[in-house]
Amino acid sequence: MKCIIRPSRLKGYLTPPTSKSHSIRAILFATLAKGTSNIQGLLDSSDIEATLNAAKQFGAKINGSTITGISGKPSTPVNSIDSGNSGLVFRFGTSIAGLCEGKVTITGDHSIQTQRPIQALLEAMKPLGVQSNGIQPPIQIQGPWIGGHTCISTEDSQQLSALLIAAPFGESDTTISVPHVGEKPWIELTLDWLNRLGIQYERNGFDRFHIPGKQTLERFFYSVPADFSSLAFPLAAALLTNSRVTINHLNMQDSQGDKQLIPCLQELGAQFDLSENSLTVLPNHSLAGKTIDVNDFIDALPILAVIGTQAEGETRIVNAAIARKKESNRIVCIKNELTKMGAKIEELPDGLLIRKSPLSGAVVNAHQDHRIGMALTVAGLIASGETIIEGVECIAKTYKNFFHDLQKLGAYLEVYE
Repeated sequence: MKCIIRPSRLKGYLTPPTSKSHSIRAILFATLAKGTSNIQGLLDSSDIEATLNAAKQFGAKINGSTITGISGKPSTPVNSIDSGNSGLVFRFGTSIAGLCEGKVTITGDHSIQTQRPIQALLEAMKPLGVQSNGIQPPIQIQGPWIGGHTCISTEDSQQLSALLIAAPFGESDTTISVPHVGEKPWIELTLDWLNRLGIQYERNGFDRFHIPGKQTLERFFYSVPADFSSLAFPLAAALLTNSRVTINHLNMQDSQGDKQLIPCLQELGAQFDLSENSLTVLPNHSLAGKTIDVNDFIDALPILAVIGTQAEGETRIVNAAIARKKESNRIVCIKNELTKMGAKIEELPDGLLIRKSPLSGAVVNAHQDHRIGMALTVAGLIASGETIIEGVECIAKTYKNFFHDLQKLGAYLEVYE
């Protein structure tokens, strides 16, 4: 699919999709729970389909919004678990596979097989009794999770979160030493789930975690909140087109890491009208470049690169090396595509340097990465002339109604098969 987009002004209201991160955690915790849980508002996404399929293979019974769990004792799947394009399903599915008695094979698409590291998780599971046969999918996992002491050091929060999700259901206590971990707000999101569900653990900051084994998780009800990672794109579209747009049905108290984009943009000069459940982008502002440590909200790197092209002076995005290991190498891909549009942008070892520069329409590519595709769409709204974005089908991974929502706000765009 491709999208043709032209400069636009926007106006109106929208509701962003629900959270992918929360949806996946909700499904997997309901799978590990005792009894039948009810989850409302799961994201409509291929990643969620992959999570539901994995849950079924582990023994969960799923009927609409209800999931009957397996009381912390997953069945050994008959077939391979295909995580598709989802790093969360890949990492979290691997740790849950370690609770099984038999061998479990887990795999994924080309990005999962070549781009998404898992070695730190596999090495950390070995002292706990879980063996594996390599570091690239398809990987065979052999439990059971006995427990004990292990150590993990990783820039990728998902690998530590995977240990925290599975450890409460191991045969004995698990202690995790953590010399270093990146993306800390996403660890907090996982811990928020443990707190919500009454799972016991002790922590010393991010340095050490102790999780008792053989815990029982009771059934629960959960309503999935809006996704702050996805709302970044219509928010930026309104900001850069000098438009007034209101984004509704938010939970400003939610623990999602990418919520930190909002104060970051305020520091650049953006003006918002904020309430407990909505955000209105106010027009008539100017933006000033600054240095942004993006590690706590790493998924915002592509759209921050676009915003940087419109900010006065220089915008430097740093501490972003892990962005090279997402669905694409986001540092290289967004730099190359925005360069085609005339951006003055340089690659740094751990990020990007962007100088204010007018954008012109060009033919660009989403690189099978939903966040690259949405960032380039926003760039097309402010570029002179016509922008053609190829490969936009990947955007449905987290935001199926993205183009429809922009059209409702007044964007001039067309989507073709």
